[in-house]
Amino acid sequence: MVKRFYVDQYADRIIAGDRIVLSRAITLVESTLPSDQELAQQVINRLLPHTGKSIRIGITGAPGVGKSTFIEAFGNYLITRQKKVAVLAVDPSSQRTGGSILGDKTRMETLATNPAAYIRPSPAGKSLGGVAQKTREAILLCEAAGFDTILVETVGVGQSETAVHGMVDFFLLLLLAGAGDELQGIKKGIMELGDALVITKADGANYLQAKKAKSEVEQALQLFSKPESGWFPQVTICSALENKGINVIWNQIDAYFKLTHHSGFFQKKRKDQNLFWLHETIRQALLDNFFAAPAIKSILPELEQQVLDGSISPTLAAQKLLNLT
Repeated sequence: MVKRFYVDQYADRIIAGDRIVLSRAITLVESTLPSDQELAQQVINRLLPHTGKSIRIGITGAPGVGKSTFIEAFGNYLITRQKKVAVLAVDPSSQRTGGSILGDKTRMETLATNPAAYIRPSPAGKSLGGVAQKTREAILLCEAAGFDTILVETVGVGQSETAVHGMVDFFLLLLLAGAGDELQGIKKGIMELGDALVITKADGANYLQAKKAKSEVEQALQLFSKPESGWFPQVTICSALENKGINVIWNQIDAYFKLTHHSGFFQKKRKDQNLFWLHETIRQALLDNFFAAPAIKSILPELEQQVLDGSISPTLAAQKLLNLT
């Protein structure tokens, strides 16, 4: 059984940089037990004055694009610039068993052993956009522990990837070299969310393909309107294996932060995200309470079977359930 501390014990040790207690606190946040949830929220509330001072970067891309390899190279580079890096790596969960591989620490061996880095893999579960439901709270805990750069690695590109955008300051989209036809498979909405687009694996025989893909992506971006931030998305190529282009990407991120801080957009976005988190938390709580209600649990299986049999429409079945609340 995991040892539980008092609220102040959690807070004081996390502020002091105790990684073991930080990990325990994140486990507490991820727990579904009501008692754990109550304690977790008390800890987070106690730590709020020590949060909000990091750079939050979302990193996404299709499976096989090399997210873990890129993050290891990028994280190691940031550490050479005196940054403390926390990686919240969300692993895919099995839809059958709910299990998760959680292998990011083994894929980021160098970064995982660096004392200036902290890697926390979490199962995605059924959460929106492949982001663990409690990733937002984990960001706050890492900030309170002194990590000034938070990297959120997502499961991959999908229609709900906007969930990532709603919790980070900068959204980095990784694309495979040799785009061409692959560009057709990239949803416009995902590209519009990207503050920077990176063509990965630009080494060896792939280098020329990466340069071609860069031009194609830049042309595609010309069709988009200028973002509210005033920052036009940048496209670059990189090789994480050869550590080429990593510094260029960081310079772009730094330029973005300077621009948005000066314009006030950065501060506005953070406030808007807090409201978004509030509304999402309410929606999730209402959904959980709905399905946990005894009246719903007693009639739901019967209505589900009627929907399967075709004797009632899904809309009418839903309305019957909603009328019980």
